[in-house]
Amino acid sequence: MENNIHFTKLNGSGNDFIFIDNRDLALDADEMIDFVKSVCRRGMSVGADGVMFIEPSDRADFKWRFFNADGSEAEMCGNGGRCAVRFARHAGIGDGDVSFETIAGIIDGSIEGSIVKLRMTDAFDYRARIEVNLDGRSATLDHINTGVPHAVEFVEDAEAAAIVRDGRLIRNHTEFAPAGANANFCQVSGPNSVILRTYERGVEDETLACGTGAVAAAILAASRGLVEPPVDVRVRSGEVLTIFFSGLGAEATDIYMRGGTRLVYEGDMAGDAVRD
Repeated sequence: MENNIHFTKLNGSGNDFIFIDNRDLALDADEMIDFVKSVCRRGMSVGADGVMFIEPSDRADFKWRFFNADGSEAEMCGNGGRCAVRFARHAGIGDGDVSFETIAGIIDGSIEGSIVKLRMTDAFDYRARIEVNLDGRSATLDHINTGVPHAVEFVEDAEAAAIVRDGRLIRNHTEFAPAGANANFCQVSGPNSVILRTYERGVEDETLACGTGAVAAAILAASRGLVEPPVDVRVRSGEVLTIFFSGLGAEATDIYMRGGTRLVYEGDMAGDAVRD
């Protein structure tokens, strides 16, 4: 890396992201895969769940290119989307209410202070009660795509779930090939609340939060008659995301997610950020 790259670090309910303002298209995001993998390394570089390049759009206020920590490009990220709205306010893009272009479609968001409410894309690919074998254990999963694919297992105690072991098996299961699915373990905690833990594709580990996973868990729990919207989803970081929607399963629409964001710091990456 010949020149320092300016960046901003934001956090949404435990998911942390590196934002790079690339509206001048000075960087070719398609050539930044190795860069993404390097700078997302925790303990060795900036560290993050992913990197977002903010670029111009002729369809919305801006476009993002979002890359997971492993360098794979993702269609959508709920907590990342909320952070993108916060970044837009920080960068002077729009007037607080903004729309941005993603692979999953146009996303709308609004902000009050540090709280962002994001309108999500309509859900699709709903499949209920999928029976799978997880290395000798039988599990019943529900599946829905809320911008990215999610499989959810409803459990009695989310704290006791084997997140990494079973999460990896679900994420790579042939039932969800070839794209794979994020794996979620959901405990119903009240008539309008659940507790959620998520193993994420691209990160290939449990994360402290997953916005699209929270949306999936809320819709799928309601579709089973376990909760009613709006649904408060407590994620691993301890923060709560509130999910609003109408309809059930594949008919779920008017989907919104509300939660807090943090603008942590900004600075310039030096060459050592990508050094082996």
